[in-house]
Amino acid sequence: MFDNKDRTNISELGEFGLIDYLTKAVEINQPSSIKGIGDDAAVLDFSNKQTLISTDLLLEGIHFDLRYVPLKHLGYKAVQVNLSDIYAMNGIASQITFSIGLSSKFPLEAVEEIYEGALIACKKFNVDLIGGDTSASAQGLVISVTSIGHVDKDKVVYRSGAKEGDLLCVSGDLGGAYVGLQLLEREKQIFLENPNIQPDLEGKDYIVERQLKPESRKDIVELFETYGIQPHAMIDVSDGLASEIIHICKASNVGCKLYEEKIPIDPMTYETAREFGLDPTVCALSGGEDYELLFTVPQEQYDKVKNQLDISIIGYITEENAGCEMVSKSGHVHSLKAQGWNAFEAEDQQNEE
Repeated sequence: MFDNKDRTNISELGEFGLIDYLTKAVEINQPSSIKGIGDDAAVLDFSNKQTLISTDLLLEGIHFDLRYVPLKHLGYKAVQVNLSDIYAMNGIASQITFSIGLSSKFPLEAVEEIYEGALIACKKFNVDLIGGDTSASAQGLVISVTSIGHVDKDKVVYRSGAKEGDLLCVSGDLGGAYVGLQLLEREKQIFLENPNIQPDLEGKDYIVERQLKPESRKDIVELFETYGIQPHAMIDVSDGLASEIIHICKASNVGCKLYEEKIPIDPMTYETAREFGLDPTVCALSGGEDYELLFTVPQEQYDKVKNQLDISIIGYITEENAGCEMVSKSGHVHSLKAQGWNAFEAEDQQNEE
């Protein structure tokens, strides 16, 4: 973390000086990046590929709380959540633009940390930073990321391709990011009441990291390519499992049967949820920010997915009139409801506070 004693006001550099300062270490590695930063627009060439583009906006006080989110982690996460949308289309991300709006409370050193985190993500996932913008903001910190990727025309996957009889699958485990957020919020409240008490996060590294430093699942897309798995439909789990399942079913005009006992939940997530008096299944269904991939595959591909350690088969697709249902561990059938995180509701709650 930067030292406030050595802070450099951004006004000393000006907008163009700030851009030059932040982008001096940017390297271009993708063959499709013909021209990156330094002109009026970037130039890309994907030859015969389908081009994928996605944009995310992150607002201070709505999407993140700087009282417990390190700036470097924030830059990293801002890139990761956007790359996840490209992977959810069965594509490979290759470029991003990174734009930032900030108030005068942020010195140059703070912006450096944000960009450092973003560039770490770019390097890890082999993505070029090819542009962006900086601006003053009257309402704190604003980050906008646009990711660009590509996919073969015959391999692009939409939400709308699920078919009756498909297996419903998900990567990784769910609920960890939400439970990690509850832990961070609890420690924040304790600190606000007594600043002399240090945060107690010992032994909870996994769920804290799931919230502060999520990892988008490029590896799953690469696994599909390696094993010849072609999903019919796919979406990333950003707003909770239930919400994403319903998105796929509505877009595909189908129903589904989800089995609670098949939902992958890490032991630390499960135990910590119980400590908070939360139902671990509800955390997985409605928590969000896990950035795993939810997808359907035809039953003929069962043998290809059944032995993949990081993929769980959690149900199957039914005909539309059957609706979206979950079979509980006790055998009872419940209708799935989309109760995931909503940015506009979060803003209303903040205004009420």
